[in-house]
Amino acid sequence: MKKAVYSLVLSEDVVEAVDRMAYARGTSRSNLINQLLAEAVGYVTPERRMAEILQTLSEQMTGLFQLQEQATDGMLTIRSPLRYRYKPTIRYRVELYRQPEHAIGVMHASFRTQNQSLIDEAERFFELWSQAECAKGLCTREDYKVADGCWDRRFRIKAGQEASAQEIGSAIGQYIKRVDAALKAYFAALPDHNAAGDAVMQYFSK
Repeated sequence: MKKAVYSLVLSEDVVEAVDRMAYARGTSRSNLINQLLAEAVGYVTPERRMAEILQTLSEQMTGLFQLQEQATDGMLTIRSPLRYRYKPTIRYRVELYRQPEHAIGVMHASFRTQNQSLIDEAERFFELWSQAECAKGLCTREDYKVADGCWDRRFRIKAGQEASAQEIGSAIGQYIKRVDAALKAYFAALPDHNAAGDAVMQYFSK
């Protein structure tokens, strides 16, 4: 959405009230006025759409995962503990694109660890999961990246497909739940890599 500069004549009292509200919301005066005017005329801004997606996603995750507040709009971090040595925690960070064209956004998954064996196992899982998705036609090689124990998974928009913010947020939430369950099943089956692989593939036979 392109932006342009316009001159508005506002009373000082209104500007002061807008500034207080903008400060409370952690945004700028211009951005807040843009949002308020968009709401008044019934226009859904990219910021509002992202907020609605993340709100739905947060509701999906509440009670099951630990949510972390973000200072940046369009982003949400979700943490999940793993029953494995050293009791690691995996972090799923969802980052939405303000102006999506072919993709809604990306999910970054990672462990905060220096343990090389854990990093290696995480990479094995991420590769196994991604390759299984690609084999099912759910993604392409360009949609994911695995490196240094981290996984980036891009969420695409299918051509001609329309979805509401609530539908998108719900779909991302269900995806993260599925990945997290498969990840825990994988680690629970270690050190038997064959059994671990079979545990993951069960999530693609449902």
